[in-house]
Amino acid sequence: MGQIDMNRYERRPITAGEAELEYLDGEFRVLRPGNFVRCAVTGVAIRLEDLRYWNVDQQEPYAGPEAKLRKLGVKGVKTQD
Repeated sequence: MGQIDMNRYERRPITAGEAELEYLDGEFRVLRPGNFVRCAVTGVAIRLEDLRYWNVDQQEPYAGPEAKLRKLGVKGVKTQD
């Protein structure tokens, strides 16, 4: 008793709160369940289903291409903070 076994057809409940991810090339791995991560530049919450931009080397998520360019130091880039 204590451990709940689930078969492959059952879905685990999504834990509300901030997730911890490992950013890989073209995908990410969930290390701690949650439903969002915070943009490394703006601090805005990004739902996991909306996450499209990250840096594998820095292990950082970005809210969009503008945030990633701003992180890279490209001048004149505005983000939605």
